[in-house]
Amino acid sequence: MTTETRWIVYPDGDRQETQKLLRVDDIVDMNGFALAMPPPSERMIAYRVFKIRRVEERGELDVLQYLELVPAAELRELRF
Repeated sequence: MTTETRWIVYPDGDRQETQKLLRVDDIVDMNGFALAMPPPSERMIAYRVFKIRRVEERGELDVLQYLELVPAAELRELRF
């Protein structure tokens, strides 16, 4: 039996366990929840999923979902 654990990996290297399985290019908030498009404000912290990696060891599968910070200018472009 294999247990699967999903992790959000922030740009500074911190990890947070999550129940959600994200896709590359998803835009999420600080807690890993998808942001509604267009974003409510350009003055918020938003991340983009840029890489997903699976690490499998004996009986365990870790899904690492790496995030990068989305600059305010890019959020501004998404609003229009």
